[in-house]
Amino acid sequence: MREEYQADLVEVSRLLVTMAESVRAALRKATTALLTADLNAAQAVINRDAEVDAVYDQIELKVADTIARQAPVASDLRRVITALHIGADLERMGDLAEHVAKTAARRHPSPAVPAELRPTFKGMAEVADQMAEKITALIAKPNAEGAAQLEKDDDAIDDLERALFKIMLADDWPYGAETAIDGALLGRFYERYADHAVNIGEHLIYLVTGEN
Repeated sequence: MREEYQADLVEVSRLLVTMAESVRAALRKATTALLTADLNAAQAVINRDAEVDAVYDQIELKVADTIARQAPVASDLRRVITALHIGADLERMGDLAEHVAKTAARRHPSPAVPAELRPTFKGMAEVADQMAEKITALIAKPNAEGAAQLEKDDDAIDDLERALFKIMLADDWPYGAETAIDGALLGRFYERYADHAVNIGEHLIYLVTGEN
């Protein structure tokens, strides 16, 4: 029974890594769509979001089945419950990447963001991508110290979001309210993507240390 339980945990971890890789790729492609008005890239992200959801469904079923068959307690129970929380955050990250892609598709053939905002969004995307890369590695090999570093990365995203608003709220902003609203929502999507990565880091710290 113990060997079967360990095999279940390995499978859940594999599925989480698959999700993490998928949501990282989704945001990278969505950013390409956003910055270059690439409709094909946007549609690819939108079409593949269901695949991320399907993997999360597999994780939920696997965890439920493991709990029913193995009745884990203490640290074993912590591992399977943490997997559920991480999967939920990853699923939401995939949704946020899809929101970016939908914004790009809605504005096609025009770029969804003006040239003045593209460097800021590129910076936000780069930090978010680094965070997604880190959580993929940390899910495969949990490490509390590495997980704690995600908070600092999130600070960089917050700084960039403030810079974004500074540009859009300036007196000489020439693009009107509609473009500013798009910019604000897009900034929020990247900021929330990073927040969910931080959540995953906190779940991993709890997994390793048993402390909130």
